Amino acid sequence: MVSFTHDGEGTPEALWRAWEQEREPGNDLQVEALFDGRLPTRFLLLAAHPDDETLGAGALLARLAREGVRCDVVVLTDGDASHPSSPTYSPHQLAELRRREVADAVQVLAPAAHVSFEGLPDGRLRQEDVTAALLRALGDGDDTRTLVAAPWRQDGHPDHEAVGRAAADVCRGRDIPLLEYPIWLWHWGSPSDRTAELDALSLHRLSTEDQARKTSALATHTSQVLPLSDAPGDEVLLAPAVLEHFSRNFESFFVTAGSSTFERLHRDTADPWQVAERFYEQRKRALTMASLPRRRFGRTLEVGCSVGALTRELATVSDSLLALDTSETAVRRTSEALIMTPAATARLATVPRDWPRGEGPFDLVVLSETGYFLSSDQLDEVIRLIRASLDDDGVLLLCHWRHPIEGWELDGDAVHDRIRRTSGLTTLALHTEEDFVLEVLVPAPARSVARREGLL
Repeated sequence: MVSFTHDGEGTPEALWRAWEQEREPGNDLQVEALFDGRLPTRFLLLAAHPDDETLGAGALLARLAREGVRCDVVVLTDGDASHPSSPTYSPHQLAELRRREVADAVQVLAPAAHVSFEGLPDGRLRQEDVTAALLRALGDGDDTRTLVAAPWRQDGHPDHEAVGRAAADVCRGRDIPLLEYPIWLWHWGSPSDRTAELDALSLHRLSTEDQARKTSALATHTSQVLPLSDAPGDEVLLAPAVLEHFSRNFESFFVTAGSSTFERLHRDTADPWQVAERFYEQRKRALTMASLPRRRFGRTLEVGCSVGALTRELATVSDSLLALDTSETAVRRTSEALIMTPAATARLATVPRDWPRGEGPFDLVVLSETGYFLSSDQLDEVIRLIRASLDDDGVLLLCHWRHPIEGWELDGDAVHDRIRRTSGLTTLALHTEEDFVLEVLVPAPARSVARREGLL
């Protein structure tokens, strides 16, 4: 474990600011990406001591609370050992003071958040006790859209490390995404050390409002940011040089992602939508294939292949085919379905992030039962990428369920309407039923199959 003291000479914040400026772009924290384009429904923030929640993740807490996420803050110790030689405060009095401070801080950051106190021994946290506390906080409900944040398991403080290890074990066992926030790393570490680890940090950029809330919340922890008194033993715990690390316009997290919703779905059920057996699915695939305006395509891209039922049929009319899915299990099953089709490939990818840039142009792009699993912003980016990847005479085929999609921002009609309005493509064919809408779009001018074959 790293050896340091809170009042020792630490790393100047200017070095960390320079490090942040020199980082490769593109590794900012995208919370929605951990939940298939949606925000979590619950955020559980663990603090080893009162003030950890504000220092490490106060702005993220403020942002998620403002956006309607249920937020719970679990404070594991009362921080009563912060001033062991204080002549003015007993440990009991200090514990009461610090509980009030963290309650006030959370009130500033996230007024509707629930704060609970475990009262575990400050400076002597045991991993097993933290594990039990975290399991109680999580309860027996659905973890599918729960996000946990905890101190980094290598932060150099024994309490922080015990909490981080416990959180990592529990989240791994329950397949919950985990954000680990460093606090003392900024004091004892340096940008030239642990380069690979520092490169793995994801930065959460703060809005002006959330940065101001964090600053105000930190000021409520008066026992830490100001001396308790002028007497020896009551010195300030968080000196200005330490606090400067937390006046940044970003917070930092080591991210351990859980399985996507779709990976859980495919892992738990061999054929989640029963596409092989349901007549509804068989008929929809037949209509989809019959709607294609050409007998054959050179290069096809399918976004969202699931178990590969449609992929297999698309492969029969394609010289080459690339199928994408965000579920590793789905990709494996699609690959098995394509084993006799060497020109067809299934790949693990989350769009728009993993769009196959530079692998086109494609003369057929298929977006079937996929568009409403994107946020509006993600769909707009996918539309832009499709347009940039589509051949000058390419075809975009869309097919989506028209009934409500619980828990997602868009529905099938909204997806088609948005693509129609913003893609610059023209509808060549449109089939609408109560249950689904099937649409073929092409660059203008749209020429019917009859016109392409010289019948008109």
